[in-house]
Amino acid sequence: MKYKRILLKLSGEVLGNKGSGECIDPDTLASMAQRVARVAQMGVQVGIVLGGGNIFRGLKGEAKGVNRTTGDYMGMLATIINALAMQNALEQLGLETRIQTALAMHQVAEPFIQRRALRHLEKGRVLIFAGGTGNPYFSTDSAAALRASEVGAEVLLKATKVDGIYTADPNLDPDATRYDSVSYEDALTKRLKVMDSAAFALCMDNRIPIVVFDFFDEGALERIVRGDDTIGTLVGTCTRRSQT
Repeated sequence: MKYKRILLKLSGEVLGNKGSGECIDPDTLASMAQRVARVAQMGVQVGIVLGGGNIFRGLKGEAKGVNRTTGDYMGMLATIINALAMQNALEQLGLETRIQTALAMHQVAEPFIQRRALRHLEKGRVLIFAGGTGNPYFSTDSAAALRASEVGAEVLLKATKVDGIYTADPNLDPDATRYDSVSYEDALTKRLKVMDSAAFALCMDNRIPIVVFDFFDEGALERIVRGDDTIGTLVGTCTRRSQT
């Protein structure tokens, strides 16, 4: 394995089924859990951060009159709902899991404690981090970068709806080209929208590479941890090629 300890960042929006209006689609959740399970069974230590956008997003709430701080806390609670759903799906596949949350919620999850988190990973448990950073005004991307730094993840894997970072939105611009790799500095100065600047900066300071890849590519996760560098876009100090 190229990576033995990973932090997987999953958007909450990929869990939803827009056609049915369901916040959490059981089939999508099961498929996601199966992919995580295959990687965990390869001996990779897996931490997961889930977004909450399928249920509530603080910025959208603010646009509709919800106080920003209140909205962000509502979004943090949404990530805990998603974490419980993911835990259930993984345990149905026979995996041992733990949820650690930045917000105190002892009935359903442990508080985040770094030493305990490391111990869970060393024992082969899939560790799901919920509740964001526990502070408003920080995204779950920032939470993913923070937890990756705290547990010593070798890479942060950002699953999206496209197969990497593009020069423009490929859904709107047919001439958009995909970066094969990009430096932290360029990701920040070009304000690439795939993650927020705080997440990029935190990974840069702690030298954690980021791989942005297509969630809907069935075998992408396994190929990345095995060292296939043709998947997605790498953000880091080293480069693959300029862009494809």
